[in-house]
Amino acid sequence: MTAEKKEERKMEKKESQGGYRKGGMRTMPFIFSNEVCEKLAVVGFGTNMLSYLTQQLHMPLTKAANTLTNFGGTAGLTPLLGAFIADAFAGRFWTITVASIIYQIGMTSLTISAVLPHLRPPPCHGNEVCQEANSGQLAILYVSLLLTAIGSGGIRSCVVAFGADQFDETDPKQKTTTWNFFNWYYFCMGLSMLVAVTVIVYIQETIGWGWGLGIPSIAMFFSIITFIVAYPLYRHLDPSGSPFTRLVQVMVAAFKKRKVPMVSDPKLLYENDELDASISITGKLLHSKQLRFLDKAAILTEENEVGSLKKPNLWKLCTVHRVEELKSLIRMGPIWASGILLITASAQQNTFSLQQARTMDRHLSHSFQIPPGSMSVFTLISMLTTLSLYDRVIIPVTRRFTGLDRGISFLHRMGIGFAISIFATFTAGFVEIKRKHVASIHGLTEEPHSTIPISFCWLIPQYALHGMAEAFMSIGHLEFLYDQAPESMRSTAAALYWTAISMGNYFSTVLVTLVHTITKGSWLQDNLNKGKLEYFYWMISLLQVLNLIYYLFCAKFYSWKPIQLHQKEIDSEAGVELANRV
Repeated sequence: MTAEKKEERKMEKKESQGGYRKGGMRTMPFIFSNEVCEKLAVVGFGTNMLSYLTQQLHMPLTKAANTLTNFGGTAGLTPLLGAFIADAFAGRFWTITVASIIYQIGMTSLTISAVLPHLRPPPCHGNEVCQEANSGQLAILYVSLLLTAIGSGGIRSCVVAFGADQFDETDPKQKTTTWNFFNWYYFCMGLSMLVAVTVIVYIQETIGWGWGLGIPSIAMFFSIITFIVAYPLYRHLDPSGSPFTRLVQVMVAAFKKRKVPMVSDPKLLYENDELDASISITGKLLHSKQLRFLDKAAILTEENEVGSLKKPNLWKLCTVHRVEELKSLIRMGPIWASGILLITASAQQNTFSLQQARTMDRHLSHSFQIPPGSMSVFTLISMLTTLSLYDRVIIPVTRRFTGLDRGISFLHRMGIGFAISIFATFTAGFVEIKRKHVASIHGLTEEPHSTIPISFCWLIPQYALHGMAEAFMSIGHLEFLYDQAPESMRSTAAALYWTAISMGNYFSTVLVTLVHTITKGSWLQDNLNKGKLEYFYWMISLLQVLNLIYYLFCAKFYSWKPIQLHQKEIDSEAGVELANRV
């Protein structure tokens, strides 16, 4: 091969790794378009789903609320499957593409079910008993929701990681851009959700569910085309094999050698840079002192022949880097779990808070009133405003004191969000007391479908506080998981974020069911005017206080992953640097 050919191949290799023309900010519109359309559909429908289930399919309130949170829970679990497929063999680009097509099929099916009259029960008028949807009609609904949940799993687990892949972490300039990327990502998602809870929900309430679901479906179709067309612009990182297999290998190897004496010096543990090359492109994980019993997976024993160490049996001997991958995920677990309850609290905005809004005066003028499903607009406006202030004011100010490019650490950001969320649910309880008091004064306690003469503006504080909490906690949570996860498990990190959302929704279902059973329906009734919804809100507030105490304890003792970063080629002679993330 000639020198020119070698140089050409070298250039092509560098381009494929994003060294020159591929990746960067110019790829963001193509990547974000896919997620934006997914958010238009899932938020536009999810926010107003309670209305669809209670008014179109005539479900009881508690059953509809649990269906909504169960769907949210399932949609939050499927990213684990998407992450496995992407990290193991398919890569993020193809996982997003195929998942988007599955999502498109689910949305199309859901739209058809909303358009064809025989796929939902007949409408009821006045005070007549409404006919609930039959098993066939519910089956179509559940299959459609399942397809969208599976599609969301592939999109959600990969879009954030694929977007971050477009920047080179070993370049100090691009590394700063990577953390700005998370704020911009969430900001764009917030804008799409804002459109969803205003325009899409308004179309659903005034024009019809066919158009309300059809428009996001059409937008999703075009976003898939746009995403695929931009294929040559992306940086594509090859999948490095199943991360779950590596984790199991470490556990099996450590268990097999549980009786082997621990080595006196960590430098005696097995390392193999060549073997770990595909899973440590950015940097190599260094040995940490925590969870030392897992180190036994990297202890060399007599049965390991010297000649076989270049390619050992990974079920018996693992490298330090692979052991530290498992340690990193275990250390992240307690912090990850703390985010579950915040999702449980915010989930009530689309269930009981929405039902509260439906009973209140929502008129902005004599002829126009806000749809109940659009009340989330106040959450989104608050979140977007907080993000803007955070990016333009809080980061520059705090940077002067902390010296961190991102202003404050992920853990501080999450803690602030937890504290704000407590005030959100606490406030919601007092607003519910006020709402029921007005209903009682005007003799409307026994009339759940009548409009109570109290302005919907009373609900704005709780929605706004939830938005502020999300701007701090949710983004901090996502950044934390992405930063602390091993680089070969970035899709898994995004999946963990959505899994926390899943667990939060499922816990909401369990909580609602338990409260409804234990209180014999006295707290959570179809007629909110006779219920004790404020007790439910305050119970969640108390749980969040306990959760905050738990989080502060976990954050205080958390150990950041130690990583030795590889420098860019131009700095290769200068060696590597140790980056402890603080």
